[in-house]
Amino acid sequence: MKDVVLIGMPASGKSTVGSLLAEKRGCAFLDGDRLIRAATGEPLSATLARLGTEGFLALEEEVLCGISEKNAVIATGGSAVYSEKAMAHLKSLGRIVYLKIGGKEAEARIPDFSARGVVMRGNVATLQELYAERAPLYEKYADVTVDCTGKTPDELVSELLEI
Repeated sequence: MKDVVLIGMPASGKSTVGSLLAEKRGCAFLDGDRLIRAATGEPLSATLARLGTEGFLALEEEVLCGISEKNAVIATGGSAVYSEKAMAHLKSLGRIVYLKIGGKEAEARIPDFSARGVVMRGNVATLQELYAERAPLYEKYADVTVDCTGKTPDELVSELLEI
């Protein structure tokens, strides 16, 4: 069985849905953000502050390209789509699923995104601007798009199992 790779905005449910989906499929669950934390021994926000945006993205790419697990569900960090190399590697492992939420829903789910360690490149300063920048990248790499608006994690897992 091939891997399922979840991409999407911060707070789209990648980690929550991913762990539940892995349990239902009886396979491993890998979380890109947790792999980065394990590699650095610090919270993502501290790694981002220490390395800066480009350094963080380089580390994220290295970590994601190092994944070789078969038959797993992989939840990427929201910024994984900035790396063509990482996305090509993940695509070679399995199917890429975009868990789509709108910018307003992301704002509702993350009242204080500055404390979360969200990668903000260039002039991007708000979650709405981040959504506008990333949404086309999520769509570009996705094999399947699942609209998460108003759905519970269990509903999303059921939908993903049908796909």
